[in-house]
Amino acid sequence: MNGTLVLDPLIPLTLLYGVAGLALLALILAVWRRLPGWWLRGLAGLALLAAIANPSIQQEDREPLSDIVMMVVDESASQRIGDRPDQNAAAIANIESEIARQPNTELRTVTLGDGEGDLGTTLMTSLSEALAEEPQARIAGIILVTDGRLHDIERAPRLPAPVHTLLTGQPDDWDRRLVVENAPAFAILGEEVNLTLRIEDQGAAPDATSVPLSISIDGDAPITVPVPIGEDVQLPITLPHGGMNVLQFTIPDAEGELTNRNNAAVVQINGVRDRLRVLLVSGEPHPGERTWRNLLKSDSSVDLVHFTILRPPEKQDGVPVNELSLIAFPTRELFLEKINDFDLIIFDRYRRRGILPSAYLDNIRSYVEQGGAVLISSGPEYGSAESIYRSPLGQILPGAPTARVFEEGFVPQITDLGARHPVTEGLDALSPNPDGEGPGWGRWFRLVDVLVPQDAMTVMSGLDDRPLLTLNRVGEGRVALIASDHSWLWDRGYEGGGPQLELLRRLAHWMMKEPELEEEALWVEPTGQTMRIIRRTLELETGEVTITHPDGTETILQLEEVSPGRFEAIWDAPEIGLYRLNDGEETAVIALGPAAPREFEQTIADAALLTPLVDSTRGGIAAISAGDIDIRTVREGRPAAGRGWIGITPREAFRTAEININPLLPAWAFLLLASLLIIGAWLREGRR
Repeated sequence: MNGTLVLDPLIPLTLLYGVAGLALLALILAVWRRLPGWWLRGLAGLALLAAIANPSIQQEDREPLSDIVMMVVDESASQRIGDRPDQNAAAIANIESEIARQPNTELRTVTLGDGEGDLGTTLMTSLSEALAEEPQARIAGIILVTDGRLHDIERAPRLPAPVHTLLTGQPDDWDRRLVVENAPAFAILGEEVNLTLRIEDQGAAPDATSVPLSISIDGDAPITVPVPIGEDVQLPITLPHGGMNVLQFTIPDAEGELTNRNNAAVVQINGVRDRLRVLLVSGEPHPGERTWRNLLKSDSSVDLVHFTILRPPEKQDGVPVNELSLIAFPTRELFLEKINDFDLIIFDRYRRRGILPSAYLDNIRSYVEQGGAVLISSGPEYGSAESIYRSPLGQILPGAPTARVFEEGFVPQITDLGARHPVTEGLDALSPNPDGEGPGWGRWFRLVDVLVPQDAMTVMSGLDDRPLLTLNRVGEGRVALIASDHSWLWDRGYEGGGPQLELLRRLAHWMMKEPELEEEALWVEPTGQTMRIIRRTLELETGEVTITHPDGTETILQLEEVSPGRFEAIWDAPEIGLYRLNDGEETAVIALGPAAPREFEQTIADAALLTPLVDSTRGGIAAISAGDIDIRTVREGRPAAGRGWIGITPREAFRTAEININPLLPAWAFLLLASLLIIGAWLREGRR
């Protein structure tokens, strides 16, 4: 119970002030006239004013409230390395036991985990939100259990009580980190690009001058090179193929380091071709020749070299071949000296007529085996005695002619294998009439009958299911055969036409080994922390995919077929970081966020960021590794930390349960007192 004197005037305050002014004037007049009872008159006026002011005693029934100690426990990713989880548990138990010994004191514990994305440790944000839910007048102390590596110090709230930091970690902690300082998003194939890497040692690291760095591209066998520690290293890289190239850099785990989560980095560089260099050799003029030329010239990224052999095979007039050419045909330069400058060689209705000696054609075969690409667009000549198949190129071509040529209409069909192959997968959906019967495109009217070797792939068929488009891999290179010269009918729109441009684009990109058109591939399309895992295969089923998490744990997923040859699964990753996928045949690497998240940029415990905050409240910083601490009570404004102890400030907060207001004296008592004083003044002045 607590009493306080308060005024509860019977009239408005402005009127009360007016009455007080009149009473003061009357007192001054009495003094000026030297009335002997002036002081009695003054006391009477004061009694009347008191009666009007109605002084009262306000009594409050107060219920004491407990003090609150706020403890924020950092359980972010960096707090889960080494023995820090055990230190967190020990610190929590220590604080709980100490607070339990304090009278009328409660402990509020707030746990901070990993947030979405790569925001790092948002310790101050969590503290602000926790303080907003509690009355500030009851906060007696704030304790932060953390490694000091926070990323939102600028959001520190106003602190109503001493702040203390219990720091995890050990004095001899150290860590090694791989940092990619600079990496381009795009690079031109065949040209070197420089990546800047750096190996950093933090904390009490052992003496070392260099470490082996492993470099792997698209999950292939890594190469290892030594790199110095603490220096920027310029690493020249030449991309092996177009499309997305995933480069993985790894340094080995060192004994005693805190974590290996920052020992790897993934860089994704999109390889682009400066120009696609194509050599088109037309054996004779025909309606489809211009279509080939127009298609290739319409792409500004294609450098086309086109030669047409104008002399018809039946013409025998004795004129030398070199005199029939509009320009000299530089066969030696093209097929011996500069053949490796071309990405793709197309023979369009070419027949042997002595212009390209067998040695040159054999050189083209070697060019394919070493990684080149050859496309044959055949006509009737392919089944004749002058067929290009009857040359050294025949050893690598994916179709042997039977000498039969069919001259009747047929609608090209996608084979069962072609429905799963990326060159022809879903091609019928791009036809002019995708909802009609059949593929929905126009007919062709010529087909060269060929026998396909067992290792080749027939992705399109023609008349009576005979091979129309066959593909094969030869050595490091690739070859393709179109067993008809009527693909130009699609370009001309005959019977609605067909997707010739898309077919040839896919065909060229497959021959260029673009990753998005590989028959066997495993890749991931990330959206935030959600993965769409995609496996493309020519097989009818695929195995389980094993996902290795950043911390080394594994998850096994079964993919479901969503279209012929395409299997997918959606999976929500539990955290950001570097994930490795393997289905026994194909591998993939994906980084959700950075490979080494923000939490692992600095892993050595350090309270430097929190020191100004702690000092401003006269709090303290204590290492958990030094042992338990005591909690004492201190007066506000006094130092709140010392050797082996931290302090909290009792707040003595309360809640008012009831308020009673009683007049100091009854109104009649004030009137009686005023009357007696007035009578006294009259009697004293009447004796004069």
